[in-house]
Parts: sequence; structure tokens; C-alpha cells
Amino acid sequence: MPFNDTAVRELVERVCAGEVRSLARAISLVENDTPEAQAVLSACFPFTGHALRIGVTGAPGAGKSTLVDRLARSWRESGRKVGIVAVDPTSPFTGGAILGDRIRMQERLGPNQIDDGLYVRSMATRGSLGGLARTTADVALVIEASGKDIVLIETVGVGQDEIDIVRLADITLVVLVPGMGDDVQSLKAGIMEIADIFVINKADREGADRVEKEIRALQSLAQTHESRIPPVVRTIGTSGAGVPELLGVVDQTRQWLAAEGRLEVRRRQYWRARMEDMVRLALLKEARAHGLSPEDFAHHAELVATKQEDPYHLVPELVAEVFRARLAASTPRMKE
Repeated sequence: MPFNDTAVRELVERVCAGEVRSLARAISLVENDTPEAQAVLSACFPFTGHALRIGVTGAPGAGKSTLVDRLARSWRESGRKVGIVAVDPTSPFTGGAILGDRIRMQERLGPNQIDDGLYVRSMATRGSLGGLARTTADVALVIEASGKDIVLIETVGVGQDEIDIVRLADITLVVLVPGMGDDVQSLKAGIMEIADIFVINKADREGADRVEKEIRALQSLAQTHESRIPPVVRTIGTSGAGVPELLGVVDQTRQWLAAEGRLEVRRRQYWRARMEDMVRLALLKEARAHGLSPEDFAHHAELVATKQEDPYHLVPELVAEVFRARLAASTPRMKE
């Protein structure tokens, strides 16, 4: 059923009041990029900015989901409302998320237990690179508008390409695990720079000492971001060992960010990059609305691939053509 402005406003009012079904509905509209999505996001935006966004990244098998579950439980016990966005790989058959973090986490709550202060949403990457679905930021925004104090964003874990989590999160946790040497090696390729906190999970395994020593060695060689050396915390997600210490380090990091306006600087940097992405997407939609269809792209791609067209001259011409069509459509015809 199509939404009108009044229906969107009423939906967002219910979201902000904490109604779970309305929250799920609003997220579905946003994730599926429906015609109402922009209105929903615009209505939610004034109610955001207060939640702490925590990104959790690391290689598959590092125990991120279990650790996120432990963190969420601890914050709920202290009375904080928590939202979780779990970005899963996309099923090649259905296009949906296949890991099912939402199901697993809800099962851990136990039978007949409903917690309105905890909301978990799985998202499919749908082919997006960098470990984040394209609409992850928008989904996190809607969840934040529902009154959550903390929004946890768990990414799919694709190694060094996963650095775009740092743009969305206020605090980024990089989860490593003993016995996976490639994790520490990948730090040299870019992940070192995005971590606010290193977490050595499954620390009861042999090799935890070696992992920490390698992290410390790399830290001594690399330039630390914002004059701060990211702390290293050991945890065992399955038993909860080390989680209280991790919570303490997260709180210390939050206080450090709050000092001297560091958090505001990070969020300004995020919105600058985010708005550039939004402009690119809006321009592409505008191009498709004014004559540059996917079929046109495919046709030009074929000509470029066979050297019949030069993309460096073609693209500016296509952009100019779109703007001319847009201008012609918006200019009233002169009376004869």
C-alpha cells in the first residue's frame, strides 16, 4: 500500500516511540530503497545524533557475533537500549542475508523472552564492497531514531577492504583471534589505521601472546591516529571473560572522543564523505530519469570496450546531455 506524507509522519512517530513493528517496517522501506525511503530518513534525521555507534570488524570466524551479543547483553543489564546491525553475505539465490545473526541472537535470549530495548537487524551486502551494505548507514540512522543509546554495527569481515566501517562508526573494534596469522598480516595493509580498540577474542587459545606482541610491534612502527595508541583487550566471547574490561575500554574511548571535540570532528568528516556519496547516487538517479538508462550504459560500455568511443570524452558529454535534458524539462515553455 503506497504511503503519503501523513502516513510516513505517523510511521516515524511510532518508530520514535519505540514501537518495534513500526521500526521493522521503516527499515524495510529504507533497505529496499522504496519511493518513501527518503521521506522516512528525513523525518528520522532530527531524532539522531545522541547514540554511540560502535563498529565491530574482523575476519570470519573471529567470534564477532558472539562478542557483539555479550556486549549488547551487558549494556542492556545497565539499562541502555541497544540496536544491532549485522551485515551478512548475500545469498546468491534469494539476495537475502544467509548467516542469520538476528535469529541466533534472538535464540540466545531464551524462549518467551522479549526485550523491547534490544533490536537486531540482519542485512545482506547485496554485492557491496567494504563489508557494509550500501544502506547500512541509513538503517543505523533509523534504529538510532527509535531511541537506542548504542548502535552496534557488525560487518561481514572481508579483510582490508572493510575500512569503510570507520566512516560510519564513532568507535571501531577490530577483532582478531589466535591461530589466524593472516589477521595480523592484514593490519599492515590498512586495518591498523582504523582500529580504536584491538580485541583478541578466543584468548584462551594458544598464540594469544604472540598476536598481542605482533600488534604492539606494528603499533611501534606505525604512526598512531590522533596521537592515541589503540588499546589491546583480550576476551573469550563464549564465556564472557574480558568483556567487562572491554566495556571499560570502550567507555574510556568514548570519554577521549568527547574531549576537545574529537567526536564532532569525526562526525563532520563522516557527513562530508557521506554527502558526496549521496550526491553521486542522486546524480546517477537523475541521469537515469532523463534518458541515460541501464541499456544506454551497456551500449556505451560495449563501444568503449571495442575502442569505438573514448570514455574520457564520452562521460562529460553524457553528463552535459543529462543536465540539458533536466533544464529543458524544468523550464516552462515560452508563450508564442
